[in-house]
Amino acid sequence: MRVLVVEDEEHLAEGLRRGLDAEGFATDVATNGLDGLSMARVHPYDAIVLDIMLPGINGYLVCATLREEGNWTPILMLTAKDGEFDEAEALDTGADDFVTKPFSYVALVARLHALIRRGATE
Repeated sequence: MRVLVVEDEEHLAEGLRRGLDAEGFATDVATNGLDGLSMARVHPYDAIVLDIMLPGINGYLVCATLREEGNWTPILMLTAKDGEFDEAEALDTGADDFVTKPFSYVALVARLHALIRRGATE
């Protein structure tokens, strides 16, 4: 299973990459919105973990752009923003799930597996 992590906090991005790789995922990392959008357009991912607050373009715009282009890869938004309107905006722009920082790594992996299972049946 191939996953794209788009996260500008390099320590967190690297930790996610190492952890997901250890779980059997092939993990690519982008540290800004523009690179994340470009990678998501080019590579076939099973899921995308997408931060909202990113340099270049934010995660909302990355998500909305992918959906407008017909890319239905499951997207899990991962963010420090925890207001109810933030979650609603993420889901309204096309995200499939929303997790706030700090988060449980075990729950994040379980959510990714669930998103990938759902995506495989559609």
